[in-house]
Amino acid sequence: MQLNQRNNILGALTAATCTLLGAPAVSQEAQSVEEPWKFDTAILYYGESERVTAVEGVFSATKDFGNEHIFNGKVTIDGLTGASATGAVPQPTAQTFTRPSGKDEYDIAATEIPLDDTFRDTRVQLNGQWTQPAWQDYRVSGGLHVSKEYDYLSMAVNGALAKDFNQRNTTVSLGLSYAFDSIDPEGGRPVAFASMPLKRDFASEQQYQDAFDATRLTGSDDKNTLDLLLGVTQVINRRTIMQLNYGVSAVDGYLTDPFKMLSVVNTQGLTQALVYENRPDNRTRHNVFWQTKYAMDSGVADISYRFTTDDWDIDSHTLDSRLRYNLSPNTYIQPHFRYYQQSAADFYQPYLMASDGLPQFASADYRVGEMTAFTLGVKYGVLLDQGKELAFRLEYYQQDPKNPGFDAPGVLQDLDLYPSVKAVMAQVSYRF
Repeated sequence: MQLNQRNNILGALTAATCTLLGAPAVSQEAQSVEEPWKFDTAILYYGESERVTAVEGVFSATKDFGNEHIFNGKVTIDGLTGASATGAVPQPTAQTFTRPSGKDEYDIAATEIPLDDTFRDTRVQLNGQWTQPAWQDYRVSGGLHVSKEYDYLSMAVNGALAKDFNQRNTTVSLGLSYAFDSIDPEGGRPVAFASMPLKRDFASEQQYQDAFDATRLTGSDDKNTLDLLLGVTQVINRRTIMQLNYGVSAVDGYLTDPFKMLSVVNTQGLTQALVYENRPDNRTRHNVFWQTKYAMDSGVADISYRFTTDDWDIDSHTLDSRLRYNLSPNTYIQPHFRYYQQSAADFYQPYLMASDGLPQFASADYRVGEMTAFTLGVKYGVLLDQGKELAFRLEYYQQDPKNPGFDAPGVLQDLDLYPSVKAVMAQVSYRF
């Protein structure tokens, strides 16, 4: 679970194309029947050990107006609090940091990973999607997305076209989406590699404020994302269905995290300065996704694999598996296992050496570094009358950053530069 990927429009595009790809064949009589509204609700809790906590509520409504004219609308509200890693390295002595707003400071104890404990955000997201037949054996889908946070606005449109072959046993789909995001972080956008000022280094409050303002760019910035997704779904037999997708994403604009920094250390590993990170202003990603579902007499097996590569040199592999086992006609249990592996971006550096000078791009954010992660959990569901369903999900998540090949200087050899992130996820969902 990557909490920073909160505006991933590829997810909305995938949902649109999967809706088209997974739409079942219906009879002519059933097509003309207007179905009642169907609602899905869920509350999710995500809590990292001594770090970020998130609570999310989701309300989704779907209605078939007849003839496969289907509308889906979704509202998502989430709140995030807690401590977020800054990217700075720990030190054998206490450290002082300036908060992103520039109005306050905070201290980090000796040997502790620097975390900014004022991480607060609330997001409201609205999604709408419409799907309908276009002409014989074709279906179209289009949608809108709006997401607003304190310092972030995201707006997107998406569309998809699907065609059925072979008596609707084969479906090919093409999806396209465009997103526009506006970023206006608290305190302003940091100047790339500008040194973080500390109040203790200035004779007056005004001198400090002038120095802080010099490290900031005024106004907001934006980024544009274009996603293309091509998919094919094949019914293998009466029990097995398989899906294969290829996606490409091109992002252009402000991709730097304004709240991340790097430590500049000497040959003894002692911090000489703290500078703000800088990332490239464009990124192109390719991904291939494969999924197979197999219906057993006692449940459903679901396994998928995703490979992603980009021009930041980040390659990732994701293996996801679920096994739904029916305990009774009205109850089921579904174990879940997910494994993730990622290589580091070519500009990832856990710290900068004072003797080397500044590079063009650098980030110490562990989320663009080398890592492995796994999720292990279980879901329990109860099928109620009239198609209603109540389900509970509990999962454990662990992310293990890795050293991609840096030799730690001096005191950094005795400090944990790549601590694991552990989290618990709990969800309650109700369909009616």
